[in-house]
Amino acid sequence: MQSNLIELSMYQLSQLFLLPTLALIAGLFLYAFWVLGEFLLLGLYRRQGKGRPLIARFRNNPALTPDELDLLAHKALENPRIASRVTPMLGLVATMIPMGPALKSLSDGNLAKVSDNLTIAFSAVILALIAASITYWVVNVRRRWLAEEMLEIEALRGGRA
Repeated sequence: MQSNLIELSMYQLSQLFLLPTLALIAGLFLYAFWVLGEFLLLGLYRRQGKGRPLIARFRNNPALTPDELDLLAHKALENPRIASRVTPMLGLVATMIPMGPALKSLSDGNLAKVSDNLTIAFSAVILALIAASITYWVVNVRRRWLAEEMLEIEALRGGRA
């Protein structure tokens, strides 16, 4: 009796997280395209010889230490990096939550409800994986760009000494 109460409570509690999880995935999906747009614009600026945020900060404040510049680089990548890691986890959560009702509907012979629940599950995971892929790619390329800027700054420091 008590085990059924615990199981039912856990089931009901997990169902409460479906809508917030779907909302987060939708938000992160839109955020991924925002990040991609910023990335493309930054890439365009880089081709024009601009778009080097660390070098610009260094030129405004040459007293910045390498550690401070490293911190600035980490801050620049923090949000898209978190998005690239959290989004697939949310996709898994959004896949698993509707599976319970889908399996229950299957045992009841209600194939329409099975289909509805599986549609939610697979749509959520697909959007989450697309968002994670975009942000992961952007973070890795921008990490390289920032590392290149750090090397350029070290060369600028060396040229002044």
